[in-house]
Amino acid sequence: MTPREIIDKYYEYASAGNWDAWCDLFADDYVMDEQLAGRVTGMENLRNIMRGFPQAYAKFQNTPKHIMVDGDQGAVVSHISALAMKYQNELIEAEAMNYFQFKDGKISYMANFHDSKPFAPFLRQLSEG
Repeated sequence: MTPREIIDKYYEYASAGNWDAWCDLFADDYVMDEQLAGRVTGMENLRNIMRGFPQAYAKFQNTPKHIMVDGDQGAVVSHISALAMKYQNELIEAEAMNYFQFKDGKISYMANFHDSKPFAPFLRQLSEG
């Protein structure tokens, strides 16, 4: 897949909750700097994190607004609309930006940036166990 096709699939799979296919977009030796989870590496770690998403979020939509691709790099400005499973009456609405690097048809590095405050319901349910 081209970098643009990978980006399109990244958001399509995330918004559909297709986390296995979403994980398949990443290289085995990827590095991710994730705003809430910190640095994540290793496919087993990623798959374990994403297995918990259906229990963590009643709704998760990540809609791209602006997509830029330049060679083996890309950036996307998007909007996240979500509901934490335990706090479905508290909307999570956040603007986000993801930066991607690609190698051999996979995501080799990704970083995301957003305000953490809208994710308070999600973080609260994590701290409660």
